[in-house]
Amino acid sequence: MSFKIEQSDPNSNARAGELQTAHGSIPTPMFMPVGTLGSVKGVEHSFLTDQIDAPIILANTYHLLLRPGYDIISEAGGIHKFIGWDRSILTDSGGFQVYSLSQMRKITEKGVSFQSHIDGSRYELSPESATDIQRHLGADIIMAFDECTPFPCEYQYAKRSMHLTHRWLDRCIDFYKQNDPLHGYDQIFAPIVQGSTFDDLRKQSAEYIASKDMPVNAIGGLSVGEPAEEMYAMADAVCQVLPHDKPRYLMGVGTPQNILECIALGVDMFDCVLPSRNARHGIIYTREGVIHIKNEKWKRDYSPIDPNGSPLSKRYSKAYLRHLMLSREMLAATISTVSNLWFYLDLVREARERIVDGTFTNWKNEMINRLAVRL
Repeated sequence: MSFKIEQSDPNSNARAGELQTAHGSIPTPMFMPVGTLGSVKGVEHSFLTDQIDAPIILANTYHLLLRPGYDIISEAGGIHKFIGWDRSILTDSGGFQVYSLSQMRKITEKGVSFQSHIDGSRYELSPESATDIQRHLGADIIMAFDECTPFPCEYQYAKRSMHLTHRWLDRCIDFYKQNDPLHGYDQIFAPIVQGSTFDDLRKQSAEYIASKDMPVNAIGGLSVGEPAEEMYAMADAVCQVLPHDKPRYLMGVGTPQNILECIALGVDMFDCVLPSRNARHGIIYTREGVIHIKNEKWKRDYSPIDPNGSPLSKRYSKAYLRHLMLSREMLAATISTVSNLWFYLDLVREARERIVDGTFTNWKNEMINRLAVRL
């Protein structure tokens, strides 16, 4: 694994870099499509490689634990072979899913016990087992097991939770260092900063995470309902503390505007279900603004979905996509998801180009205004 910063923006903290994993090079800033179950919903891998050109996707430890089972994936030779993907993969540890199952789980010092959302059966995840499952899955980047606090959150709860996350992190790192990878290539371990929306806790957590000297550092517990300005304030505070020479990954963020603002703060990597989830509900992102394709106004619009977008967006009309969406045709989800993911990847690619040529800040401000338009 290696990471190098190729250029920094003179008017912000944005930087253009390159992260190398066992399965390829990842230019940064980078948006990572979410493939929770080892599949980006409705999108065949060839779209991800040939049209969207995604160098990395995500999968999720919690969901793959429940089905098909991490042992099955490990027996197949790891997740890359199991899903037929030869580029990089990051696995979330399951901490966020534990947060989302607040009515079905119990948190202790040992870890978390929870009920499956599928059949109610009971499972336990600990720092050691979450790390070991990811070891068996064979992801290139594996995440620490943490507790994601809700918003709003009382200060004392956030403080206790942060310290618990730090103690869990130490156990994760001990297990990671004591056990070799299983599938013939190195795995990168990434700790996660917590602390809710409290500036002092965020800085304290960032200092603790930085002291562990891991190759990638993540920022968790944001985009859980807090106002955007609080998200930016916390991301900024953390980026001021985390090492400059290592990639920073802001988990679960977010809208195109969120991503551009956080790139300016010094964040390098992002993921979010928003482009694919919204696509399935008929929300299409373009450089000119947001299209709600189910609206009546597109019924007789025979122009391309996005003339500056993906090949699919150029091929099909708004009227046709609206017809597919209202008919609940499966193809609608594929076209709209590819369109949105292409948009997100193209946006961060241009952000990188603008950082390199020194025009990022003015371009970012202009883009944020354009992206807020509802067409």
